[in-house]
Amino acid sequence: MYNPQLNRHGELAHLLSIEGLPPHLLRKLLDRAADYVAAGERDEKKHTTLAGRAVFNLFFENSTRTRTTFEIAQKRLSADVFSLNISASSTAKGETLLDTIHNLEAMGADMFVVRHAESGAPFLIAKHVRPGVAVVNAGDGRHAHPTQALLDMYTIRHYKGDFHNLTVAIVGDILHSRVARSQIHALTTLGCPQVRVIAPKTLLPRDVQQLGVQVYHDMREGLKDVDVVIMLRLQNERMNGALLPSANEFFKYYGLTEAKLALAKPGAIVMHPGPMNRGVEIASAVADGEQSVILPQVTFGIAVRMAVMATLAETKQ
Repeated sequence: MYNPQLNRHGELAHLLSIEGLPPHLLRKLLDRAADYVAAGERDEKKHTTLAGRAVFNLFFENSTRTRTTFEIAQKRLSADVFSLNISASSTAKGETLLDTIHNLEAMGADMFVVRHAESGAPFLIAKHVRPGVAVVNAGDGRHAHPTQALLDMYTIRHYKGDFHNLTVAIVGDILHSRVARSQIHALTTLGCPQVRVIAPKTLLPRDVQQLGVQVYHDMREGLKDVDVVIMLRLQNERMNGALLPSANEFFKYYGLTEAKLALAKPGAIVMHPGPMNRGVEIASAVADGEQSVILPQVTFGIAVRMAVMATLAETKQ
C-alpha cells in the first residue's frame, strides 16, 4: 500500500503520522534517539548532521514544549533555523498555505516542521514540496502528533523496557486528542498487548475500539494493574459545552490522584504530554511525585526530534 511518508526504498521521507509506519522504523528512530541521549550525557550535544540545511518552523497554532524542543534539536544538529511569526506572515494577509510553502522553498528550504489546526495540512504540504524537501508533522487538528507519540514511546521503553509485556492506560479526552491517536498507533505497532482508554462516553470517538484498545468508563477499574498511566490534557474550551458538566466533576471521576494511582502496579509510571491542568486531569501530588516522568518526557523529546530530523536529512530520494 502506498505510504506518502516513505520513499521507494521504504525509507522515511516525511514524518506525518505513526499510522502505517513499520515497527522496525519506529525502533530505529528510538534507537537513534537513545544514541543522542547517551551523547548528551557525555556532554556531546553538538552534531553536524543538518549543517547547511535550512529548517523552517511553521506553527499555525500556539506551542511551547513542541516548538522549543524542535528548535533546540535543530540547533544541536547545526541547522539554519527559521521560525516564522505566522500572525505577521503573508499567510495572515490571505496568502494560501501552498503559496507560502513554495515561496519558502524558493528561499532554499530543506525541511518544514508544521503545526496546523486543520487535519491533513502537513500531508498536503508533503504532497506538493519538491523532491528532497522533508515535512515533519508537529500536530495537525485532531489527527496526529507523531513526534509526541515517539517521545512517549521512548520514555516508556526507557523506564519499562520492551513493550510486549506491558499494559498501558490512556486517560481523558480521547475524542479531541491527536496525541492519543498517535500513542495508540505507536503502542500497537510496537507490540503492546493491552492498551486501555479510560474516558466518559462523551469524550470517546465512535470508532475507538477499531483501533485495538480496551475501553473503560470507570477509572478505578481501568487502572488496575497497569504499568503506564498516560494522562491527557483536558482542553478548557470543552468545559463550557455539553460534553462535560464541570472541571471539578471531571477531576472527581477521571482525575489522577494518589488513591487511584495506587490501583496500578507498584512502580507504574505517570506521563502527561503537557500542558497540565493541575486539579483537573492530575493532582499535584501525583504530577510532582516519585512515579511521575513528565519532565523526563520533555527532555527525551529533544533527542527524539533530533533522531527524526537527522533520519529525514539522510534519506536518499
